[in-house]
Amino acid sequence: MRVRNRAFFLFLFLFSAPVFASADERRGDAFVTSSIAEPSNLIPFLASDSASAEVSRLLFNGLVKYDKNLKLTGDLASDWDIEEGGLVIVFHLRKNVRWQDGEPFTARDVAFTFRALTNPSVPTPYGGDFEKVVSLETPDPHTVRVRYKEPFSPGLASWSVGIVPEHLLKDADWPATGFSRNPVGTGPYKLVQWTSGEKLVLRANPDYFEGAPFIARVVYRILPEPTTAFLELETENIDSAALSPLQFKRQTGTPFFKTHYAKYAFPSFSYTYIGYNLRNPLFADKKVRKAIGLAIHKQEIIDTVLLGYGRAATGPFLADGWAADPAIGPSGFDPSRAKALLAEAGWRDTSGDGILDRGGRRFSFTILTNWGNTDRKMACEIIQKRLRDVGIEMNIQTLEWSVLLREFIGKKRFEAVLLGWQLSPEPDPYDIFHSSKTGPGQFNFVSYKNEEADRLMEEARRIFPEAERAKIYHRLHGILSEDEPYTFLYVPESLVALHRRFKGVEPAPAGIGHNFIEWYVLKNERKYR
Repeated sequence: MRVRNRAFFLFLFLFSAPVFASADERRGDAFVTSSIAEPSNLIPFLASDSASAEVSRLLFNGLVKYDKNLKLTGDLASDWDIEEGGLVIVFHLRKNVRWQDGEPFTARDVAFTFRALTNPSVPTPYGGDFEKVVSLETPDPHTVRVRYKEPFSPGLASWSVGIVPEHLLKDADWPATGFSRNPVGTGPYKLVQWTSGEKLVLRANPDYFEGAPFIARVVYRILPEPTTAFLELETENIDSAALSPLQFKRQTGTPFFKTHYAKYAFPSFSYTYIGYNLRNPLFADKKVRKAIGLAIHKQEIIDTVLLGYGRAATGPFLADGWAADPAIGPSGFDPSRAKALLAEAGWRDTSGDGILDRGGRRFSFTILTNWGNTDRKMACEIIQKRLRDVGIEMNIQTLEWSVLLREFIGKKRFEAVLLGWQLSPEPDPYDIFHSSKTGPGQFNFVSYKNEEADRLMEEARRIFPEAERAKIYHRLHGILSEDEPYTFLYVPESLVALHRRFKGVEPAPAGIGHNFIEWYVLKNERKYR
């Protein structure tokens, strides 16, 4: 949902293997990595959390994908034609693709996936990308013709959603289907084991249409505690993990770590925010939300929690991306103004205990975040202190990821959350902020509603020239800054450690994982059979 223009920084160079290594010499070994949370659902268009999406991407393909430079390129579609001024997209599908059970992939699977995405009974947050489609035709097994009722600028990018097999899911009970834990895709890897709470094991698909990956197996070990993951790195029990800023800056300078691991830091496709349940009377007044934003010292969080590996967020667009209004900066740190806004909203300390109250209710609420994310927990603790200074009592509760999503966010049983969005390069924020996206399983779980914001998001989707879309998004950026349905906190850097035995790693604007199927380990350096 954003464009990333900044160059990434490569902290340690990962040497390439000799160019004379043959394909057979590159094939083998396993890549063992860590995941802070267990996937909740591996069906691509139901995989709304980052843990699910990361695994799902290795199992399924869309019609298109982003390349290393964040440009759209073909995936299941070899190419496409744009016709009638953007009203029609004609996809030409690859002819050598099979599902992992051997059945051929055809246009019927694309049509089936489209019907699921637009089925009201399917709890997908991605259905909004297909509301403008008036017809989808499959004139032959390898052609898909999509017609929109009006020009739809995010249309092409929306077809990066993973396609699912009709022959296995045509009678599926979507919320309950066992396919979510036993998926069959077209992707480079097959799921062969899922031990709840422990690990997922993927095996290379020898019939993958782009060629079998060199790494034979991928193992996701579920390690909710970053300290545990770091210990597993130090004993070489895992090959890669996300690092905390403290680990990245101060705990990876040992001779052992420098010898065995390379470190990377690059801008993340994400931002961290406080989201308010706008159905809760406590947060219905935007003066209150803006007061909270002014009471928080964002740079303090960046310096203390991220150790400088990040920047203040101003909205759902990166400050240096084309969709962001460069005139809009962070809300700033102004406790005096925060107190004045709270007073205007009727909150005063009538009891003298240091906590504001109104109508007999103390200004006290609980913020939820996911267990195991130490950066978010530390950010909450800093925010807690700053809010206490302006008379607000904030309690902190950490929850296991799937429980947080299912029992609290999904059921809107929360007052506020501190979470982050992992976003795509397409800057369209429709699914997160449009008022039609507040239903079960959808992304506007804070229940934000603003008629002008809705109109702007709808208008931007009808315009193709980037410069014209930018003007609309700049106005939307201003509305979100004024309404503050989220308090946008920071954009963290992605900090990653990767074992040096892996060759073929190619850092790019898309990060380091864009060419994972080309990574390999030479025979004399392999660790696993």
